[in-house]
Amino acid sequence: MSFKPNTRPDPEDKALLKDKSPSYIVGWNKVKHRNKGTPRMPAWSYSSIKTFDQCPKKYYHIKVAKDVKDEGSEATLYGNTVHKAAEDYVREGVPVPPEFAYMQPILDSLISIKGEKHCEIKLAVSYDGSDYKPTGYNSKDAWWRGIADLVIVNKDKAYLVDYKTGKSAKYADPTQLDILAGAVFTHMPEVTKIKSGLLYVVSGEFIKKEHTVDNRKSYLSTFSESLDRLAIAHSSNVWNPVSGPLCKFCPVLSCAHNRK
Repeated sequence: MSFKPNTRPDPEDKALLKDKSPSYIVGWNKVKHRNKGTPRMPAWSYSSIKTFDQCPKKYYHIKVAKDVKDEGSEATLYGNTVHKAAEDYVREGVPVPPEFAYMQPILDSLISIKGEKHCEIKLAVSYDGSDYKPTGYNSKDAWWRGIADLVIVNKDKAYLVDYKTGKSAKYADPTQLDILAGAVFTHMPEVTKIKSGLLYVVSGEFIKKEHTVDNRKSYLSTFSESLDRLAIAHSSNVWNPVSGPLCKFCPVLSCAHNRK
């Protein structure tokens, strides 16, 4: 049986939230008593919120103004190719290309785990200020969107794997697993426990975490502080640049900190 994300019809705009609501919730609604006609903020993802944390100005040009397109680096393109190879092998048994043969033993170990395998699942969650609910990936009420590389479900337990192509796990960020686990719990209410991990297919490192359904809401609120700052930036339309070592790779050439 193939997995289909739990969805519901797109709702009409919610009633205005009270002022006590977190600012990142206010930002996702048309707050007429503050900024008449202000559109809802776009759904966020792990990559988009990390871009904002790295540099609000970069986020603005890519996600808001959309006058700059991030074409990605060679590393990004390589990562996409590896993900596709892993998906094809796990899902359909398509032979792993010779250049990626190093990861076949790892993929074989995942295939050997009992349970239904779901590859590259698109998930989305809506949030009305009190609870997180499943919604369609392209639904207008989507608050968060993400893709789980591999989910293996065996009754009330699941395994969640996110492939990484970095040379080592030195800068691994397991918080990505928290938001994904929260989304899986939301879409698959039969699952009560998840063993998750960031799988570095090049180095063979596996950064593990365990998640339980009773902490579902806390996982989904992992990035609340960053979302608060993002809502303020949207409301004030102030997007300050941040200088750092990654500026030389930034596609926003108009920024004074760009080193290209």
